[in-house]
Amino acid sequence: MVGLKPSDVPPPLGVKMASAGAAACVADLITFPLDTAKVRLQIQGEKSAVEGIRYRGVFGTISTMIRTEGPKSLYNGLVAGLQRQLCFASIRIGLYDTVKDFYTGGKDRTLPNITRNALVNCTELVTYDLIKEAILRHNLLSDNLPCHFVSAFGAGFVTTVIASPVDVVKTRYMNSPPGQYKSAINCAWTMMTKEGPTAFYKGFVPSFLRLGSWNVVMFVSFEQIKRAMMATKKRMETTN
Repeated sequence: MVGLKPSDVPPPLGVKMASAGAAACVADLITFPLDTAKVRLQIQGEKSAVEGIRYRGVFGTISTMIRTEGPKSLYNGLVAGLQRQLCFASIRIGLYDTVKDFYTGGKDRTLPNITRNALVNCTELVTYDLIKEAILRHNLLSDNLPCHFVSAFGAGFVTTVIASPVDVVKTRYMNSPPGQYKSAINCAWTMMTKEGPTAFYKGFVPSFLRLGSWNVVMFVSFEQIKRAMMATKKRMETTN
């Protein structure tokens, strides 16, 4: 058995939300430099023709930032990121099972309903859930750390494929000079006509490194924190 064993009693909503928020903060603490490097590379894609290429690859970007701006530059904006995760992740991850049960009525055949009703920003949750269910259903792994790792890694890849175009357009649009683009849609159209479809996947590798590692750390932490909280709750109830 790897890691804490599952609780005999399903964790209540409060435990799910608290463990989700804590796990997301742990994931952000570990992977934040990758996100910073990803954004720098995406911004550079817009300005490289004018300013020349400064960063080369994810780890080259991190190395350059440490050398020119100091190690603290990798964590610029961390406090805001943690605040966001504490509020946002605790809701979207903690409430996922409750919302899923609402739409599916608690039935076993959840795949069509989960897929149809999930929003794009929940791709990682749906994918993680489906991969984990498939692994357990086919008895490929037991419900422990290796299963959580594989499920989270797959969720990170699928999420990157779906989210990269939106992420690239958002980064380009938010960091463009005033008046360069009329709207985010205009930014996307300009990218398509001038750079082709591949422009939407610029920075795919750093995006996957960030999202993949974030999902692995977050989901593994989430499962273990949730089980630890349930084990503590059970011990307290037994003592009382």
